[in-house]
Amino acid sequence: MIKRCLVFTMLSVWMAIAAPTAFAQSTDESKEDVRLKTATSILNELRDTPDSRVPDWLMQRAYGVAVIPEVIKGAFIFGGRYGDGVMVTRDEHDRFGNPIFIHLAGGSFGWQVGATSTDVVLIFVTRRSVENFARGKFTLGADASVAAGPLGRQGEAAAGISAEVYSYSRSRGLFAGVALDGTVLAFDNKANQFFYHNESVNSELITSGKAKVDSEAARRFVRAVELSTQDDAAPAASQGSPASPPPASNMPPPAPSSAASPAGNGVKTYPAEDPNPGQEPR
Repeated sequence: MIKRCLVFTMLSVWMAIAAPTAFAQSTDESKEDVRLKTATSILNELRDTPDSRVPDWLMQRAYGVAVIPEVIKGAFIFGGRYGDGVMVTRDEHDRFGNPIFIHLAGGSFGWQVGATSTDVVLIFVTRRSVENFARGKFTLGADASVAAGPLGRQGEAAAGISAEVYSYSRSRGLFAGVALDGTVLAFDNKANQFFYHNESVNSELITSGKAKVDSEAARRFVRAVELSTQDDAAPAASQGSPASPPPASNMPPPAPSSAASPAGNGVKTYPAEDPNPGQEPR
């Protein structure tokens, strides 16, 4: 009985997703380009809302940034969420590389009815969290600790200083921290194979720069991430202007991976050494 309810819920979620997907296919753009453009718009809008955006000091410590537009959450007693997104990570030269297409999926149990759509942004603040995802499948709260992220000028992360991933959602135009324990991120094989024209492509090939692509939408997305992680965020390039290659980050190279976090759990925290990780610098 439980399995039947779960199957019914996930089928309902898939049906809710089918309409926008079909629309994307009817245009001249690929689904992957549409996904990149939507994710870019979300980052730009988030950066332009100072009172309810990811704090600059947290973005500057990001090893990876994932944006999952229009995550559908549907429920009838048993709940489920699903969305297709895109992610970038820093390479060995401290630059954000080519995009990785991902799936997000999760479930819940409780007396709940209805369906909602939210945009989700994930900030990966440890090297380990990015490396765990590179295996192809990643569960928030299991493979890396996750916390609802702070907003604006908040000085403390909501769930303490030990989180490796901070999560945000936008519903009805408002951004807020959101708890996503148990949510799975997975490598979107079909989207990555199509985008990179390579049936053998994986996250390692993409992050190493060996998977090449010439995409305006990808350059704009990387540019939006770079702007969000700089000290002084400049206005994003308009859709009508030519895109420039992603700028080199101003941040110093990551510290050796053997550096331990203040909690003593052996987890490296941020690209820049920080005596108070998870807190706004004083």
